Amino acid sequence: MSRFLKSRQTMWARAVILFIGVVFHYNQALAVDTYMAEFMIESNATFNVSGALSAIKQITTPNITMTIGLLELTAECKIVGNASTCNCSSAYIWSNDVCGNFHCCNDSYCNANISHYPALCIPKVKVRFNGTVQVKLTINETDTIKKQLTDGFKQLHGFGCLNVSGPRDDGQIIDFKVDLSVIFLTDTLAKIISDLEPTVGKIAVETSGLVSIQYPMDTVKFFSKPMLNCRFEEKTNGSWNWNLLKGNKTFDLNTGSSITVSFPNETSPNCTTVQIIKLSGNWAGIYKCGFSKGSIVHTASAELKVALLPDKITMTIDPLTVECQDAAPPVTVTATIDNSTEQYTVTWSYQNNLPPPPAQDKNQACPEENNVWPKTPKGVTVTIRKCEVNRVGYKERTCKGPEWMSVLDNCVNEELNKVVNAAANFKEGLGATLQVAIQIFSDLKKSMVADSAADLSASINVLDIMSRASETITLDNSILDTFLDAASNMLNNSWKAANKALEYDMSSKYLLSVEGLVNNIKMNTSDGNDTPNIQLKLCNVQNSTSCNDIVFGVEVKLALSSGIVKTVGVKNLADKLNNSNFPGYNFPDIVVSVTLQSSNDSKIDIQLDFPINQSMAQDSNILCVFWNTTLNEWSEEGCKWKKRVNNRSYCECTHLTSFSVLMSKIPVTLLFQDEITYVGLGVSICSLLIFLIIEALVWSAVVKSNLSHFRHTALVNISLCLLLADCSFLAACFSSIKTSTWCLILTVTKQFFFLAMFCWMLCLSIMLLHQLIFIFHPLRKSVYLLLSTILGYICPTVIVSATYVYYKYTGKPYHNTETCWLTYEGLLKGSIHAFLLPVGTIVLLNLFSMAVVIMTLLKSTVSDGSKADEKEAAKSIMKVMVFLTPVFGVTWALGFFVLLTDIKAPMGVVMRYAFTIINSFQGLFILLTGCFAEKRVRDEVLKLFLAGVSSALFFPAFVFFPFNYRAVKCG
Repeated sequence: MSRFLKSRQTMWARAVILFIGVVFHYNQALAVDTYMAEFMIESNATFNVSGALSAIKQITTPNITMTIGLLELTAECKIVGNASTCNCSSAYIWSNDVCGNFHCCNDSYCNANISHYPALCIPKVKVRFNGTVQVKLTINETDTIKKQLTDGFKQLHGFGCLNVSGPRDDGQIIDFKVDLSVIFLTDTLAKIISDLEPTVGKIAVETSGLVSIQYPMDTVKFFSKPMLNCRFEEKTNGSWNWNLLKGNKTFDLNTGSSITVSFPNETSPNCTTVQIIKLSGNWAGIYKCGFSKGSIVHTASAELKVALLPDKITMTIDPLTVECQDAAPPVTVTATIDNSTEQYTVTWSYQNNLPPPPAQDKNQACPEENNVWPKTPKGVTVTIRKCEVNRVGYKERTCKGPEWMSVLDNCVNEELNKVVNAAANFKEGLGATLQVAIQIFSDLKKSMVADSAADLSASINVLDIMSRASETITLDNSILDTFLDAASNMLNNSWKAANKALEYDMSSKYLLSVEGLVNNIKMNTSDGNDTPNIQLKLCNVQNSTSCNDIVFGVEVKLALSSGIVKTVGVKNLADKLNNSNFPGYNFPDIVVSVTLQSSNDSKIDIQLDFPINQSMAQDSNILCVFWNTTLNEWSEEGCKWKKRVNNRSYCECTHLTSFSVLMSKIPVTLLFQDEITYVGLGVSICSLLIFLIIEALVWSAVVKSNLSHFRHTALVNISLCLLLADCSFLAACFSSIKTSTWCLILTVTKQFFFLAMFCWMLCLSIMLLHQLIFIFHPLRKSVYLLLSTILGYICPTVIVSATYVYYKYTGKPYHNTETCWLTYEGLLKGSIHAFLLPVGTIVLLNLFSMAVVIMTLLKSTVSDGSKADEKEAAKSIMKVMVFLTPVFGVTWALGFFVLLTDIKAPMGVVMRYAFTIINSFQGLFILLTGCFAEKRVRDEVLKLFLAGVSSALFFPAFVFFPFNYRAVKCG
């Protein structure tokens, strides 16, 4: 008896310790007033155990009193000396510890000394797993496979039975089911499977009963936020997933805009949860949670019933419009919702008791059109919910009165509409996996129809949805190719929106969506992605302190200490964005977006090197801008233009986003520069006409020798070419004449006549140089005229023709359609060099000739050495420089300095004014130096002038005294 009391006291102590632990656990986890306890009673009178247990109604401790609700006998042990024999009650089975340590798994009695175990037997549970075996076999071998599987899985504790079905899929798949009554360990099942696979084939298993799921049993109501919990008590490594079964479709679940999915962590290692935060009809169905380890998946499922209002109500009226008269026809209004078993209460109201609309002026109504759009009052929008075959959506049109506005077509390709719905589900968290995202972008590229504004808008909407989804759903490098291909494909089509406002909205949304996706996609390494309209470059700053990337010719430099730089170049988009806040500016084809991933740098300095459109003039104003996502327009804030080198523009910005450069369509001009040019050209043209008239009048009197003939021939041709070139230049300034054909003609004539002018200047220079060096070997007139004609007209013809043919053949632009002049693309690039190189060579040769003349004058005065002679020599040199500079084209050397200096720099301003003044008045300088500076020409002009004055005075006398005149003459 004393032994019995001692044992009983020991067990009571053990029961109290277990009891307290259970109380603490439930207070922390459930905070409810229900407790559980487990007792073990040792007795030699087991026949009276039930009676002894039934007497225990309450347990009282110093802190709490508990009421016993249910007591149940689990095991009985018969102990005789040191030997014991135990057995489990009918609803219980040996625990895994007893089974594993004492090998009593399938025995009714266990003769081992196990009475000291706290839990000999555990409740039987229903555990089942379904599996497949992938093996090539014949039907006759099915029984063999079944026996092998039975022998293998019989090792599991609580094995009940195994059923096999199949084979299927041409004998490659066998299905089987195993029923158990004990929860087993995943590693135990994995060991059995690994032992079976070498003989039977690849095995995959899905279990039920090991994972428990908690969910709302009743139908959840609108505005509620239901939660589902899954728990797997075994502590082992693996992965969790949630699925939603809707009909014959299965969707993977992930955290999105409508649900939150939490997976096990340190604080909750065995539990995963789904909470729906935006309940809709999408979330009704069978939820399935699963724990996976290798080829083993432990699952649990439950159906969530949702009672909701309709997600979508479609209203139609017939007829579409009516005239509100005394005898107005009846109007039928139909409301359509998706098929549902829910019972709804529907109420109707008209205008919410608003006063009736004012009477409409019938003259302002829009007429019926094409039997499609009915007669409609002014200000009313008509919606037609019918589309062409294989398209869904609606069309609407507003009566502006009395004219219709353009039709707003929102009928979308049926397949594309499915992609939109799939993207919307993805964003909510329904089917939110990488594979689904890749499929969405792949289908997006396939289903877009060219030249459809509705399809384009829907496609951009898909990008926008996926961009916002990527903020919560993780996407990686594997999605880049399909995403960029689909996005690039959209820019191949012409964007024909119903109005500019819609086009601006679509282009802005497109840019933000592409930038958002690139920013949110997790990337580690990438060699870059190239598509026709989008280029992506990746730079990891872990091994360096800066990044240099080039996209579509735009070089991006960024200095930072850590992170991944993502640089995206987008073509064919800048012209579609809203540029209204920068009127008079052109955009290049490239928009560059730069984003950072995993960077700790707080200060960002980025340098961008943009290629400039070759058609832009050298003096065009340049602005560095970024796309302001708040205002949906370009802004200069935080960006500044640094310099222009060759045909590239350098910008610096202090933030990251989408960048571009703006160039003014009209070159930046200095104050009064255009006025000076026009006045100078007018004066030059008049001066050259006067010069040519004077040359025609005094030619026979002045040209007496070969030398004078050579000189005046060159001057006449120089003046004639400059006159025609100035006229072409002036004509190109009129916008009305700037058609494509006339612009090309004027470019050709300007290049030809300016080159011919310089070539004749070279002829004059060569003639002068020959006379100084070869004094006793004068040129023959025929030789000079032949060589001058070849150099003066044939050479320019060859240069112009070759330039035009080359650029025509290569497809490069020969001329700038804005300025009607040759193009400049950079150093030794562009048709302008077919003009600059010959002109530069001629100017250098003419400077050499001038230097020879000056040296000759200096040499003649060195031997005398008197101050008077030195002064005379200085005067002679000054005269040579003044007289020869206009006809040698030396002033055009200033043009090279104009190309090399910045218009905003002081020296650049001086050079541009000097070049404009001197060269626009070049015709006047030729008149002064080539005509009036020569004494014989001056004398002959004066003689002609006096003769003309005398004739003018004599003419009246002849009129009044004709007979006297004749008499005197005869006499």
